[in-house]
Amino acid sequence: MRLGVLDVGSNSAQLQIVEATAGAPSLPLHALKAATGLGESIDASQCLDAGGIDRVCRAVMQSLQSAHRYEVDQIYVFVTAAIRDAANREEILDKVASECGLRPQFLTGLQEARLTYFAVHRWYGWCAGRLLDLDIGGTTMEITLGRDAAPELAVSLPLGAGRLTRAFFDADPPSHKQVKELRRYVRASLRETADRLLWEGKPQRVVGTSKTFKQLARLTGAPPQRKGPFVRRTLSRKDLHGWVPRLAAMTTERRSKLQGIARSRAHQIVAGAIVAYETLSALDIDEVDVSPWALREGVILQHLSAVSDLRNELPLHALTPKPHLDGASITVLPGVDAPLDSTR
Repeated sequence: MRLGVLDVGSNSAQLQIVEATAGAPSLPLHALKAATGLGESIDASQCLDAGGIDRVCRAVMQSLQSAHRYEVDQIYVFVTAAIRDAANREEILDKVASECGLRPQFLTGLQEARLTYFAVHRWYGWCAGRLLDLDIGGTTMEITLGRDAAPELAVSLPLGAGRLTRAFFDADPPSHKQVKELRRYVRASLRETADRLLWEGKPQRVVGTSKTFKQLARLTGAPPQRKGPFVRRTLSRKDLHGWVPRLAAMTTERRSKLQGIARSRAHQIVAGAIVAYETLSALDIDEVDVSPWALREGVILQHLSAVSDLRNELPLHALTPKPHLDGASITVLPGVDAPLDSTR
């Protein structure tokens, strides 16, 4: 079965198509990205303006046309925080439904956190032990911690790279004062969550998901995407410490020419790098692995888990009361202890 997942975010709408087979990794068959640029279209009343709504509709329509070309059987379309938290959210979703014939769903921040964690846990496997995932989006940052398939702790904080850029930077490049104020705000926002995580003790593996971590890792020397998903990619706090002031001193145009930094995200990579660095510092983490799987893969994996339910194929029976072995003859093999209720 061919499945499609369309994630409509603040920077772009990203379609991922996979050949979905239960028990096999959902590696992409086709991917498409269409720019949305919603951050610049949110006004003071937190409404998305007409231009932003039109871009969302065009991006969804383009993605659906691509899904038809690739003969997708089922598709899940959802919006993240930029539209979910917009004051005119229902108007936006109604317009998309009217023009595209499909009304997107929206996930809460905690749902996003749990689905992303589910994908990361599946990628690294049970041997990862206790796993901490950090995901910096355009509007929010999700943090999840756990050992099993579902996280023990999941939080969503208003620390998205796009949101903070709009709130704190009005110059290009930002002033030293603006950078300092943003650092202070991020530290204060993280304090309660960081205290809880430090109390839990150090996780066995720390993972970074989202485009912010991928671009920062590439900037600091991680292998490019063309090397495939099975190549290990990492990002260190030490590298971030050196790059944050360098990025902050550059214009957006200059940043867009750096290795790994997309032009569409160059304006917000400073805020993203500050959130990443301050989070690693607050949690005393030296390095993160950058996961190839994140939210979209989590949606696909959850669907596959549901359709591959084996309960009807492998029925279980309740254990009957223990049979009474009165008078029974039990043969005990050499070297094997006799049962406790043996009649011997």
